[in-house]
Amino acid sequence: MNSKAWRSLSERIPDWVARVLKTFRVIFLLLSLSLLGACQFSGLNPGFRESDEFELQILGDSIDVPDIDLLALDQAVIDYLDANIEPGLGGWDLVERLQTILFEPEFLNIQYDDTANFTASEAFRERRANCLSLVNLYIGMARHLGLQVSYQTVQIRPMWNRRGELLILSEHINALGRISPTNQYIIDFTPEVRLQQQTAEVISDTAAQALYFNNLAVELLIDGQTQQALELFRVALALDPGLAMAWNNIGSALGRLDKPELAEYSFLKASLLDRNNASSINNLARYYAEIGETAKSQRYRRAVQSYNNRNPYYHYMLGNLAFEEKNFDAARDHFQEAIRRNDLEPDFYLALGLTFRELGDSKAYDDLSMMSVAIRELGDQTYRASQNRLRRIESRSILRSTSAGLTIQVID
Repeated sequence: MNSKAWRSLSERIPDWVARVLKTFRVIFLLLSLSLLGACQFSGLNPGFRESDEFELQILGDSIDVPDIDLLALDQAVIDYLDANIEPGLGGWDLVERLQTILFEPEFLNIQYDDTANFTASEAFRERRANCLSLVNLYIGMARHLGLQVSYQTVQIRPMWNRRGELLILSEHINALGRISPTNQYIIDFTPEVRLQQQTAEVISDTAAQALYFNNLAVELLIDGQTQQALELFRVALALDPGLAMAWNNIGSALGRLDKPELAEYSFLKASLLDRNNASSINNLARYYAEIGETAKSQRYRRAVQSYNNRNPYYHYMLGNLAFEEKNFDAARDHFQEAIRRNDLEPDFYLALGLTFRELGDSKAYDDLSMMSVAIRELGDQTYRASQNRLRRIESRSILRSTSAGLTIQVID
């Protein structure tokens, strides 16, 4: 944060927040000095080479992509909008009206259903949707009404069990709208989801279509329809060849179809495309264990543990477990490590403050609690959990992280 921005910030926030942020600025400087050398980029699978032969076997030589337009509105949707949107309504008033139409009981009252993989018009007819289907419906309607809206993916905070085993590592999708160059908003079906800071990415309509077919394929895979799932994973990869989760999922399908070499290649390809995702590494560890290659399996399990150790949310989880067990010294150390690895997560500061309070340091509790509030109010609101499906955000984010990036490395 430069001095000019700092003066501008200080002029428009309460004194107590300014005092906290002066301390926060010092923390930024200390972190930038200690973390400059922390970014490392080592090859995850140095012996892996992409193979046209393997990919031809996995994907086939020709893929017919179904002619499905996720955003197309049938006449019933258009008529409904005409009947419920006042002519000439625009800007923020239109955004709020569209949210009312989607969620209020006297209008569409769309209900969440995680199995509802629908296009925009299907979600309108069914009055239910999962996150992607809701975004399809919203973007279809919004663009029809002249609003500028895009798909946006965000990483959900990973979850572990008490043994430190990774349980969930997934993406979330919402809609990002823009009213002016500095005035944006987010429509989110599940705004209470806890998201990882600094992971939002706007994606193309084609990439969203690939996610749609990937979702359909996952449902088929869960239902045991493996061959049908394989075909839809192929469609997803035809639309977005760089979609790591689809490569990971198609590897699972190929494993069930007793094609271990192709499954291995798919997992390796997924890990090459996304070194931040531990799911494919978990799959490789499991695969090598199943075929008796214990040394390789252990190598990949060490990589997952290394990922955990460098993940701020892992240390946050360990800190919470230690706090529950009243081991406040250990909790303090884990929360401090979480902050060292991600200095813009307000929950980390609050947890550390509560820990200091248990250790008898009420001043540290007060300071860290204020820090948590300041970051929550002045940081990037894209990642703020709330109960509001519509969130207005300022694109001129005040705070910027100085923490190192996260990659997965295999340690021999």
